[in-house]
Amino acid sequence: MAEVRNLDGIAEATAAAALYRLVFGYTEPEWGLSPRLIMALQKNSGTAIGAFGADGTLIGFCYGFTAVEDGEIYHYSQAAVVAPGAQGGGVGRLLKQAQATAARATGARFMRWTFDPYALRNAHFNFAVLGATGIRFLPDFYGDPGTDRVLVTWGLGGDSVTRTHVVASVTTAASETVAAPEPVDRERLRRQLMDQFGAGSRLAGVERAGNGVSYVFENGEP
Repeated sequence: MAEVRNLDGIAEATAAAALYRLVFGYTEPEWGLSPRLIMALQKNSGTAIGAFGADGTLIGFCYGFTAVEDGEIYHYSQAAVVAPGAQGGGVGRLLKQAQATAARATGARFMRWTFDPYALRNAHFNFAVLGATGIRFLPDFYGDPGTDRVLVTWGLGGDSVTRTHVVASVTTAASETVAAPEPVDRERLRRQLMDQFGAGSRLAGVERAGNGVSYVFENGEP
C-alpha cells in the first residue's frame, strides 16, 4: 500500500514536477511545472500530495487549488499522475481521496476537474470508480485545437468520495447513451457530446456497448 501525504519540502516538489513531465511526456520547458508553485499552492489553500512506494520513491502526485463560482468555494484538481509501473494499483484513487480530505478542510463541498473525453480509461476512473458527474463540455479548453475537455464535479459529503457508481442499470427513458467506438471517432463523439450537454444533460457514467464504449447521460439534476 502506498503512503499518501502532503509533499514535504522542495526536494519532493522537484521530484513531483519531474514525475509530472514523465507521465505526460512533456519535453519542452514551457510544459513544465515549477516546484516553487507546487510549494506555494500547498501553503495557500491548495493541494500538493504525493504517493510514495515502500522504498520511499514518489510514485504518484496530484495538485489543485481553491476556486470560486457563483460565490461558492470548491477545489479544482488540476492534475493527478501515477508512475507507469504503479498504474492500475489504486494509487490514483488514494490521491483523489486525500485531495478530497484536504479540500473539505477549506470549506469546499465539492471538487471539479477536467478530463479528455476521448481517453476512455480516464472516463472509467472518473465515473465508475469515483462516481463523478460530467456537467459541461469545454471545446478547445486550453486554447489549442485538440484540447476538448469535459468538466466533472464530485461531491465531498458523506460517502461520495468512496462510492462506486453503477451505470449498468441506467437504462430508463430519461437516460441516453452516446457511443464511443474503439478507436474513438473523435469528430462524431465531439458532435454528440456538444449536443447532449447543450440539451442540458449530465454525463453520469461509461459502460461497455458491444465492441465499444458508451457514455451514459441523464436528464436534469443528478
